[in-house]
Amino acid sequence: MFAALRLLTVWVMLGVPAAIVALPWAALRKDFRLMHRWGMGIVRLGTRAAGVRVRVEGRENLPGQACIFVSNHVSNMDAPALLPVLPGMSSVFIKKKLMGVPILGTAMRMAKYIPVSRGNSREEAQKSVEYAAKALREGNNIVMFPEGTRSPDGNLLPFKKGGFFLAAETGAPMVPVVIRGTARMMLKGSLKIYPGEAVVRFLPALWPEQFATREELMEAVRARMEQELMKTKGGE
Repeated sequence: MFAALRLLTVWVMLGVPAAIVALPWAALRKDFRLMHRWGMGIVRLGTRAAGVRVRVEGRENLPGQACIFVSNHVSNMDAPALLPVLPGMSSVFIKKKLMGVPILGTAMRMAKYIPVSRGNSREEAQKSVEYAAKALREGNNIVMFPEGTRSPDGNLLPFKKGGFFLAAETGAPMVPVVIRGTARMMLKGSLKIYPGEAVVRFLPALWPEQFATREELMEAVRARMEQELMKTKGGE
């Protein structure tokens, strides 16, 4: 538990003062960039304090514009490993209930995070896509974990379609991301963190106009991620 306590201590000791200073500044200036830089720096420091090292591969595959990052999901350590290494600012599809957390929820709204709820209606889903499209047009990346929950064995679960509707509507490139190493760091249902190396690999981008339908785009993204996961397993 010591690694988890170190991470939590850094996030609380640095995060609360940073929020007290940067949130009013961001609200007054209508500019969230300072808060974003501080926030990602604090996330990075917390993971390092927990003994988690992050190695990035495939930066050459980033398209150099706002895009949709599509990542596998095996651990609660996935987001802390991924978000600080993304270029620019990013909006994330998150559980709607997290928006109600004091301070954190305010920061998420200002960062244009996209709330979603399990079992949401078609109307709510459409609102989420519209909100994400607006964030993309304003230059934010979008980060999504299309499985919706953590995989228990590392194999990809069925994908939810919302992000692929978004790609078709906006024409934004989709960058598949494969994260490995985090499953061993934080097991599902446990608060323990085991130090180690997380690897974030960006795969070549896929462009919506290359595909006739959203379903074809989704299948291509999934196939590319599965191919990388199989390659990784074969090398272990």
